[in-house]
Amino acid sequence: MKKRLSDLLLLTAGTLLVSAGVYFFKFPNNFSTGGVSGISVILGALLPGISTGTLVLVINVALLLVGFAVFGRSFGLKTVYCSMLMSLSIYALERLVPMDAPLTTQPMLELVFSVLLPAVGSAILFNLQGSTGGTDIVAMIFRKYTDLDIGKALFCTDFLIATLAGVVFGIETGLFSLLGLLAKALVVDSVIENIHLSKYFTIVTTKPERITRFINEELNRSATVLTGEGAYTQEGRKVLLTVLGRGQAVRLRAFLHEVDPQAFVVITNTSEIIGKGFRQTL
Repeated sequence: MKKRLSDLLLLTAGTLLVSAGVYFFKFPNNFSTGGVSGISVILGALLPGISTGTLVLVINVALLLVGFAVFGRSFGLKTVYCSMLMSLSIYALERLVPMDAPLTTQPMLELVFSVLLPAVGSAILFNLQGSTGGTDIVAMIFRKYTDLDIGKALFCTDFLIATLAGVVFGIETGLFSLLGLLAKALVVDSVIENIHLSKYFTIVTTKPERITRFINEELNRSATVLTGEGAYTQEGRKVLLTVLGRGQAVRLRAFLHEVDPQAFVVITNTSEIIGKGFRQTL
């Protein structure tokens, strides 16, 4: 129950970040960095009698059916919630905070926020196996059936939309849109990688018992113990391998400094850990 509530709060926060970036920065500048919001910006210019909020709602409903068919009920329910929340929040913002011009006179500043907020929000949703619907669903289908990262999949699905923005709104807006699309792809992958970031320790030590006991009992993690030999000294050593979260890594470093300051330690960042206590599937 606690996990479900936490996921719901994260899904809500991620969706609201996307909505804020889209409404306050993307729509007023006609930036079309892909997605349903990007399609809506273009169609809104071609069909001035229909609001962008309405277009977002209609397109999302159509693509949601595809998400249900491909990913099943769990993904479908999360995406229904997020896409409806996004559509309704944009619809509400149009009436509560009507905008007929950009917030600033700095298009590059506006582009940064139009990319950053939705990218961070989308990364939170992707990490929970959800999305705001639309072309995010198409990107996740690409990721499922190809070896593309989610950021690259987003770039592939949204490139045409960003290009069309240049045709409809002019070359300057089109170039801004393409730049924003590339930045969004990079930010999404970076945020997801940082969410999963762990520290991989290789420890060469003469005191393996105390260190493994600390890892098992204090950090509630496990480790692999190997036997090694120094190439120069020919002396035997134990080699410990373990993967920890960032907070646990800080504690282990302090413990190693205390109990075996002569230990040889290599610490590397990794975000692709598959196994018990981490990601369960390939």
